[in-house]
Amino acid sequence: MNPYQDPAAWRLCEQFYTQYYADAVSRVIVLGINPGRFGGGITGIPFTDPLTLEIECGIPNTLQKKTELSAEFIYRMIRAHGGPVQFYQRFYISALSPLGFTQDGKNLNYYDNKELEMKVTPFIIESLRAQLGFGIRHDVCFCLGEGQNFKFLSQLNSSHHFFERIIPLAHPRFIMQYRRKKIDEYVADYREKMDKVNG
Repeated sequence: MNPYQDPAAWRLCEQFYTQYYADAVSRVIVLGINPGRFGGGITGIPFTDPLTLEIECGIPNTLQKKTELSAEFIYRMIRAHGGPVQFYQRFYISALSPLGFTQDGKNLNYYDNKELEMKVTPFIIESLRAQLGFGIRHDVCFCLGEGQNFKFLSQLNSSHHFFERIIPLAHPRFIMQYRRKKIDEYVADYREKMDKVNG
């Protein structure tokens, strides 16, 4: 999935990133896996589905108003930080692979298929290097996903030294699917760990 080939999504990205990132403030990066087909895979904005983009960020759009579970959690967490303006002044959300993948009509994580993982690794490295040039802090990084995504990023970091330390967080999709009754606890955990880095 490459939403950046869609002129409508490209315009929404321009509006979003101008609205929240048109400054020289250094931010902490938060890295997910790869965009989902109902969120960043449509809007081009990580963990932000078309409905959330309109309601939470105030950016109207004509995209089909599908919702994404991960976006629901992320914006609940963002509200706990004071809202999008306050959160995005401190943090930059992205994904190890800025492009998404599907198989049989379902989301596919880059690490679910070893051949795919090998093929996208050079692209992931190139994308990370490019984003670090945006004024991203190198002292710390948050990784969404405490399993395979964290393992992959840690191995990559050992070779390329992108960050001094990587802090894993439970992935929003995992929380919403398997730990929904503990959402508030996970939001508090995110906030506590994020506040400690003084992003």
